[in-house]
Amino acid sequence: MDTQSTHVSVGVPATTTGKDASKRVPGRKRCLAVDTLGLVVEAVVLPASAHDNAAGTALLDGVAAQTDRVGKALVDQGFKKTVVDHGKQYGIDVEIVERNPVDTGFVPQAKRWIIEQTNGILMFYRRLVRDYEHRPASSRSRVFWAMTSVMARRLTGSTIASWRTA
Repeated sequence: MDTQSTHVSVGVPATTTGKDASKRVPGRKRCLAVDTLGLVVEAVVLPASAHDNAAGTALLDGVAAQTDRVGKALVDQGFKKTVVDHGKQYGIDVEIVERNPVDTGFVPQAKRWIIEQTNGILMFYRRLVRDYEHRPASSRSRVFWAMTSVMARRLTGSTIASWRTA
């Protein structure tokens, strides 16, 4: 599970947005729970001012409502003990993966890198780079639309043209 703060378009209502204090990003926070293949199991869209604990508990609620087969969740240091305790209610072992304090710069963390890769793949979809949707539920559905395209591409072995290429 991980969160990603995104900017919003001009027409998005201010009541559904906020400012992420740690990243200094005004907009919304996209929260994803993915499986070991990097496919989205649950998505939650909150104002960027929401804490990662609120996102984590909402994600755990959604994952538990969909399936009872999830036994472990890996999260980063932004999630705290509240999420770990909430996961125990559903029988999900939430493990906070901490960085090695000796390492400097960017160091990928085993298994946790899968969510970062998924966030990167979603950035190939223009409607997810910036949030244009007025309702958070519509923004959430855009994530699932993009993942449908990713799954179809993986199943067929084909590639799609990126909006970034000329």
